[in-house]
Amino acid sequence: MAIKVILVGPGAFGEKHLDGLQAIDDVEVAAIVDPDIEKAQATAEKYAVPGTNDDLADALQAPDVDAVILCTPTPLHAAQAMQCLRAGKHVEVEIPVAESWSDAAAVHKAQQETGLVCMVGHTRRFNPSHQWIHKRIKAGELRIQQMDVQTYFFRRKNINAKGEPRSWTDHLLWHHAAHTVDLFQYQTGEKITAINGMEGPQHPELGIAMDMSIQMKSERGSILTLSLSFNNDGPLGTFFRYICDNGTYSASYDDLVDGYEKPVDLSGVDVSMNGIELQDREFFRAIRAADEPRASIGRVLECYRTLGEIEQQF
Repeated sequence: MAIKVILVGPGAFGEKHLDGLQAIDDVEVAAIVDPDIEKAQATAEKYAVPGTNDDLADALQAPDVDAVILCTPTPLHAAQAMQCLRAGKHVEVEIPVAESWSDAAAVHKAQQETGLVCMVGHTRRFNPSHQWIHKRIKAGELRIQQMDVQTYFFRRKNINAKGEPRSWTDHLLWHHAAHTVDLFQYQTGEKITAINGMEGPQHPELGIAMDMSIQMKSERGSILTLSLSFNNDGPLGTFFRYICDNGTYSASYDDLVDGYEKPVDLSGVDVSMNGIELQDREFFRAIRAADEPRASIGRVLECYRTLGEIEQQF
């Protein structure tokens, strides 16, 4: 029987999920939910989704809906994730699950109380590039000496990935740094023993730091050097360099090259080359198996505790 899911927030990232869901068998998108009903209807028509709704609480009352994918504004994530769990629905919430350590911990508590699947969109755990590295670390073939990561965008106005105006403000720490802080902890599998963070001047209108630097060290000595900027007018995105004891590799989303820019064959890593699709596949696998997904709220919770510690240093 197909798992019925509703998608909340048909924006730039919501459509990435809808694209990925088209490749997954036995999953049916039952409705698109957004306060802007015309936007929900346009997306539903584009993806041949039968239902729409402008109210999440109403949509959660549907007895045949099993799960929810939340692609809503970041400030809503924690409250909506708990709302879905308490309505008896499994939930996958896009990164970040919260903008504070206390809210992330509250979502984890709600998941434990309900026993439902609550997964967070930490896509880097699923990108074939990072999976390739992870498999070799687990096999004892690689050990990270340093991860050098650059997350660079040019966002001096409050716009989304489509260049459209946003009603909320994105955050370098709680969103973009979360990807890398979690990935470092996931790849090393070690406790973090040292953390250092600093931020540049805040934007006079957006009220957020536009530049940020984070350093971390694991218990066996691996280090992370992370630079983030919304001021970068150049190549955009996140670029990962793994400096290991047995080779150097550079990853950009789903692609990977070695230290000499030679592409690494990732064709056998997973069933797809689309990290978002693989993330969604894990969500539905965990629902069917009554299992904990690879990016459950419990498994990524340490990331949010760490981000809270970094915020206190600013």
